[in-house]
Amino acid sequence: VQLQASGGGLVQAGGSLRLSCVLSGLTFSAYNMGWFRQAPGKEREFVAATNSGSGSITRYEDSIKGRFTISRDNAKNTVHLQMNSLKPEDTATYYCAASQAILVSLPSAYKYWGQGTEVTVSS
Repeated sequence: VQLQASGGGLVQAGGSLRLSCVLSGLTFSAYNMGWFRQAPGKEREFVAATNSGSGSITRYEDSIKGRFTISRDNAKNTVHLQMNSLKPEDTATYYCAASQAILVSLPSAYKYWGQGTEVTVSS
């Protein structure tokens, strides 16, 4: 099983990035997919999640609502995180994860994790 995240980088405040995560080794459509982030010295926190299958159900952490959008492409085994209006406080390493548990925001509910992609937002 492998989750490969990409798309991170350095961007100015107000800019946008699109993260992608490809899942291999599992039936992608059978898994809820989530994005988490971890800033230096802080705990890993939930960002967004989408349910298995169609991805019609989404969950977002309050501070990113209206700025970030999670989506999935089952044909490409890929989940995306479109991040707009980025702020310096969004700076973190972003991780994608897969779960078959009920769609929740707890890291412990996710069994499979990617390696992370770094996002740096300059002011």
